[in-house]
Amino acid sequence: MTQSDELFERSKKRIPGGVNSPVRAYQAVGRNPVFIKKAKGSHIFDEDGNEYIDYVCSWGPGILGHADEEVINEVQKACQDGLTFGAPTRKECAIAELIAQMMPSMEMTRMVSSGTEAVMSAIRVARGFTGKDYIIKFRGCYHGHSDGLLVKAGSGVLMQAVPDSAGVPSGYTQYTLIAEYNNCDSVAKLFEEYKGKIAAIVVEPVAANMGVVQPKEGFLEYLRKITKENDALLIFDEVITGFRLAPGGAQQFFGVTPDLTTLGKIIGGGMPVGAYGGRKEIMECVAPLGNVYQAGTLSGNPIAMTAGLVTLKRLFEHPEIYTQIEQTTKTLADAYRNAFKDQVCVNQIGSLMSVFFTKEKVVDFASGQTSDRKKYADYFCFFLERGIHLAPSQFEAMFVSVAHHKEDVEKTIQVIDQYAASQKR
Repeated sequence: MTQSDELFERSKKRIPGGVNSPVRAYQAVGRNPVFIKKAKGSHIFDEDGNEYIDYVCSWGPGILGHADEEVINEVQKACQDGLTFGAPTRKECAIAELIAQMMPSMEMTRMVSSGTEAVMSAIRVARGFTGKDYIIKFRGCYHGHSDGLLVKAGSGVLMQAVPDSAGVPSGYTQYTLIAEYNNCDSVAKLFEEYKGKIAAIVVEPVAANMGVVQPKEGFLEYLRKITKENDALLIFDEVITGFRLAPGGAQQFFGVTPDLTTLGKIIGGGMPVGAYGGRKEIMECVAPLGNVYQAGTLSGNPIAMTAGLVTLKRLFEHPEIYTQIEQTTKTLADAYRNAFKDQVCVNQIGSLMSVFFTKEKVVDFASGQTSDRKKYADYFCFFLERGIHLAPSQFEAMFVSVAHHKEDVEKTIQVIDQYAASQKR
């Protein structure tokens, strides 16, 4: 039994499923998880001493790579001054100013401790500002585990949501409406049926929680148009895309400006953090200025702010990073396409990528579901055994960092070719 197996057995006795977030259990790929001991750059090391090229990057935050020297040094120095004060600090102000510079739509920002908290709070603000109750989300888009957003669609796109988790009363989701990603008609029908009642649309501008699915041309522009026409707000959930697709996130990349934005992952440079913000007139609804309440003991803590500031400054001052990581990701995407021909669908945008084991073009939740999950599990295990760590789920993204170097890419392409060849036997 490996060290990872032993730790997993121990953990299962005291932690539900042995993990602190479900996908880490590796159930979708039919094996026990590896327990990670340390990481550096583009590589992670497990408790048994195995080394892997890492394309999970802690699910996105590691855009600079693991244990970046500057980030670690600044965090260590900040720790000497104390971990948390429960009081305002200079760094909170500095990061809010930098966010506004990089993402101008965020005129005002409130720091929180997770992406879930950011989206939950932004929706509360949207409802408070508009005085309306209903929101629209898209099937297959994930916005955290708050009760009102843990929902799935029924048999038709116009059905109201039903809870997607035990413990969520139906009343918590009755004001959440489900539309189809990349389907403008499904959105229009909801606005027609619930005319004057919809507070906001919340959307991942690039869906990255059903695998990577890009918006069709004109889709985000349509969401901007219909929300304006109906006095509703447009919320971009940029927890994944924020500062990853461009210094200004997906809204800069696509040229579409939302009313509110939610952030996480990269904004904390590896520390637990989230944020939401937008137009000043909207954000002034938040307490203590307004009557929309939200608070948090560790919100804006100086350690997370330090890691976030170092990371965002690097990205802001070196936009060439985005060219580099996009090219690396394109090289990998082309290698998959060349090796598998038309047997897989490879979706790639910027430094985000997904490989679907289907011949169909994946453009929404339904087409994503055509992927062969057993084939994905086989593919995952093949790569892991050869020192490459991928997302242990078909419906998660592959992340590339600036730390992934030429040798990493060359080894990955060799394994891609090996796996493709093994499937032809």
